[in-house]
Amino acid sequence: MNYRHAFHAGNFADCMKHALLVWLLRALARKPAPFHVLDSHAGIGRYSLDSEEAQRTGEWRAGIGRLMDITEGPLADYVALVREDGGYPGSPALAAALLREQDRLSLVELHEADHATLRATFRRDPRVATHRRDAWEAVRALTPFAQKRGLVLMDPPFEQPGEYERLTAAIAEVNRRARGLVQAAWYPVKGRAPVRAFHAALAETGVRDILAAELHLREPTDAARLNGSGLIVVNPPFGFEDAARDILAALHARLATGEAGGGWALTRIADE
Repeated sequence: MNYRHAFHAGNFADCMKHALLVWLLRALARKPAPFHVLDSHAGIGRYSLDSEEAQRTGEWRAGIGRLMDITEGPLADYVALVREDGGYPGSPALAAALLREQDRLSLVELHEADHATLRATFRRDPRVATHRRDAWEAVRALTPFAQKRGLVLMDPPFEQPGEYERLTAAIAEVNRRARGLVQAAWYPVKGRAPVRAFHAALAETGVRDILAAELHLREPTDAARLNGSGLIVVNPPFGFEDAARDILAALHARLATGEAGGGWALTRIADE
């Protein structure tokens, strides 16, 4: 309950997660049938980079601040959406920007003040429903979707012990309840051992068609630092692997710090 994303909005981890998310949402919109998006850790939806919180950490300067001049290439679509927003759009604002009239968005946020802000932001959008409830309970309660198609985004803050285990269980549960849904789950890369254990646990669930996309600023040897970030994608749409390679390479080219061990990786955890 202490985590507030306003301090971290627009950092390198956000850029990686959101650039890939935009591609996934565009892919869902390629078909005319409606889709539903569930964001289990929605935060407040959009952020001001002029806020006290953002200015205090300045993390966005080494993230979206290095990308804003991009107009071509694999990051252009994502960066254009950020420019159009006028602040920094979190995943709720990005999803809402890409919804069509027939699509739906469910936003879940437990923090009382953040939920109030989230609700106020989207109160006039009939496509969007906000819920103040536990993320993991909501993932079970709100799936499957009536639309049969869609994406579940899980983005826990990893401040409490057991987040990897809860995330693994939620991915398996969504797959059991609605096997065809795309799932995107963010995770931090601090040390190698927890990430390896997480990937191994996912492989043991029996869930098929799992990819892990990662962006590394440095070798993940200091567990006290956010050395990189990853996104698990279950049931990636056609073309995602090639697009993800291009997006990750472009991000690394712009965001690399020059420290040893930086780079990117796209790993298949489970085959189709």
